[in-house]
Amino acid sequence: MTPISRRTVLKGIGTAIALPFLEAMAPKLGGGRALGATAAAAGPKRVAWIYVPNGITMQQWTPAEVGANYTTTRVLEPIKAFKDRTLVVSGLIADKANANGDGPGDHARAMAAYLTGSQPGKNVPTGLRVGILADQLVASKMKGTKFPSLELGTEEGKQVGSCDSNYPCAYNANLCWKSENQPMVKDCNPQSVFDRLFGAGNPGESEEARQKRLARRKSVLDFVLDDAKGLQNQVSSTDKRKMDEYMTTIREIETRLNRTEPETPIPAGAVRPEQKSREFPVHVKLMIDMMVLAFQADLTRVITFPFTNELSAMKYPWCGADVTHHGTSHHMNNPEKVELITKIQVFHMQQFAYLLQKLDAIKEGTSSVLDNSLIAYGSGVSDGDRHNHDNLPFILVGKGGGTVATGQHVKVNRVPINNMWLAMAERMGVKADKFGDATGVFKI
Repeated sequence: MTPISRRTVLKGIGTAIALPFLEAMAPKLGGGRALGATAAAAGPKRVAWIYVPNGITMQQWTPAEVGANYTTTRVLEPIKAFKDRTLVVSGLIADKANANGDGPGDHARAMAAYLTGSQPGKNVPTGLRVGILADQLVASKMKGTKFPSLELGTEEGKQVGSCDSNYPCAYNANLCWKSENQPMVKDCNPQSVFDRLFGAGNPGESEEARQKRLARRKSVLDFVLDDAKGLQNQVSSTDKRKMDEYMTTIREIETRLNRTEPETPIPAGAVRPEQKSREFPVHVKLMIDMMVLAFQADLTRVITFPFTNELSAMKYPWCGADVTHHGTSHHMNNPEKVELITKIQVFHMQQFAYLLQKLDAIKEGTSSVLDNSLIAYGSGVSDGDRHNHDNLPFILVGKGGGTVATGQHVKVNRVPINNMWLAMAERMGVKADKFGDATGVFKI
């Protein structure tokens, strides 16, 4: 078996397809013998933040018991199969999402403060003011990947104007910020993300190749077949099978994209049609598939993904909740409304389970991509009816390469959520003396 670089790509006209982790990429033992499948944790570590807006029905989220023998709650039930790799934490706070003298606007502050631990500016000369993001703290140290970070989503949002109680609309729509007044606008279009992942890096050439491919209904794989055949002659049967599975996944995603894309290619710079509410389940799964591909091929090690924006009025008829998300979160303890908002929250968790299943199915040595990752899932709002920002809903899934004590429910007393972000950054090899309102590194 010929050793190959972790950065090997299959190249074609306007296309560059990174490969998943192969045995031929594994470190070597003495005498040049590959570790291969015996490697305990062959892949790199990754982190992701999955954000849900408008809070959670906490009585349907929080386990009654502390420790390893907790009973899975209704909202957490979809990820029960991953209980041994899940850390449930109660008692985290996002104090900078509180008013602190700035008046109403909890939803805007919730998303803007979630990954920063900084008080979002309400009336500042630039119109925007937040702090450095946890994901960008990690991304700034990531070397060798195509993308230091990927900002993905499903729901576009306003980038100008005032929304929640005169806070800038950009706070509701952006989880990530490049600087205190420059949001990193998320990519919500699956085809756009796919093109970014597998384009060769020359925007003009990539777009030209994409238009030809769409016109002929060809796959990006058709452009790299010769390169792929040459590589398969250099690797083991196990690696050949892994490459076949990976390429089959890419082709299946392309097929699904073609079903959701307009028949006529949209010219560069043109506005794409908005995603319709009834298509949302398809949209979410496609975006999750992009996240999985990006991690699998080591195109990035840092991803953020809010399901929708704060104050989202998305309706969820496919799960028996044909009501607006934000409006129903103000349930005032009405049993019917509580049931409807809980159905929405269970739907989100089911999509999260889909992500975990995909990541766990991709093996790296004796571990999986999930085992080598830390996936945070939570919200900057606790109870959507109360708009509080203490006792936040939070879970951490994955093993971080075997560095995290999962499989338990831990309760803490008003610990800044930024302590958790510092802990996740440490597992990625990034240390910071101070971050937002953090008081220390959370013990995980």
